[in-house]
Amino acid sequence: MKIAAKITNSKDSHQIQLETNGSTKEISIPSRSSGYGSSANGGELLFLSLATCFCNDIYREAAKMDIQISKVEVEVSGEFGAEGEPGYNLNYKVKLEGDAPSEKLDELIRHTDKVAEIHNTLRQGVSVTLET
Repeated sequence: MKIAAKITNSKDSHQIQLETNGSTKEISIPSRSSGYGSSANGGELLFLSLATCFCNDIYREAAKMDIQISKVEVEVSGEFGAEGEPGYNLNYKVKLEGDAPSEKLDELIRHTDKVAEIHNTLRQGVSVTLET
């Protein structure tokens, strides 16, 4: 699966384009009040990525276990220190509602935690390379 994200930013214009395997979509996040940059910071979007990945994966894995999920709530939190320092103390909580007993839903949560791709990418510590 080939994934890309592109931001084009200028005064009072913040355009976001996402692409997966040639399928593109746009999402809307306004500019900062100054008109430049994004009103959402990278940490917020990183945490949103973790929450989104888990949310989507829980439905995928539930289908494999023949469980119907009616509601997913994922809350990710963490901290950032000084400029240039990596984030730390990343944690997340999950609440599920579905047609299975709570023990089965807990098993689904633990299983999904092991297979969630964004989580595993961060846990592995992947390199990021600037292309010039």
